[in-house]
Amino acid sequence: MTLFSANLGFLWADRPLADAIHAAHAAGFAAVECHWPYDNDPADVRAALDETGLAMLGLNTIRGDVSAGENGLSALPGREAEARAAIDQAMGYAQAIAAGAVHVMAGFAHGPEADACFRSNLAYACEQAAGPGVTVLIEPLNPYDAPGYFLSSTGQAKTLIDDLGAANLKLMFDCYHIQLIEGDLTNRLSRLLPMIGHIQFASVPDRGTPDHGEVSYAHIFAHLAQIGYVQPLGAEYKSTLATDETLDWMKSF
Repeated sequence: MTLFSANLGFLWADRPLADAIHAAHAAGFAAVECHWPYDNDPADVRAALDETGLAMLGLNTIRGDVSAGENGLSALPGREAEARAAIDQAMGYAQAIAAGAVHVMAGFAHGPEADACFRSNLAYACEQAAGPGVTVLIEPLNPYDAPGYFLSSTGQAKTLIDDLGAANLKLMFDCYHIQLIEGDLTNRLSRLLPMIGHIQFASVPDRGTPDHGEVSYAHIFAHLAQIGYVQPLGAEYKSTLATDETLDWMKSF
């Protein structure tokens, strides 16, 4: 049986996070995840998780100056203090709500200095995460939605994970992003399985519900079951409809 996690950055995003957790539980999701929960009291979030029995799989480090178009800090040379403060903030919130993972966002950067900066900040994040047992995730983003984002391929992510050698550093494999970057989802999932920490999905190319578009998620989900991936899969899709009106896809999968 395929299990699903509701990404509350997109689903029920018009509600306080605690209310969204209850909505996800009522809809039949097996877990939840979020983007930037920091405006929500962690005590309220933890209470909602306890009441529903849902696990919070992960959250993101802050993007930085959103008004200036920033989308992460950890690969930005000269911004190390801010990046590490963002990592500390995320780790603290994750511990408060018993979240399993923190996605360390790289940001818009390129070149060897950015690579060295990202590596250093990831090493710091892995050290901070080791004690509480939090997984550090990195996620390649596609060039259509995030042109210029530092982490832009699974090959680049694999090199970072291999070189840093931290057991708690894993790949966030978003099928939507990876299909737009490089495709070949089935083979990539098989090949990268040992270093995958979480999998997300949405239709391609519109990032809507997974029951249409150029990716057959019936095939992808069956393949994941075949290769032994049994963790909840993150539904991270967008819709112009209210979330409760978009959930028919769950019945077919």
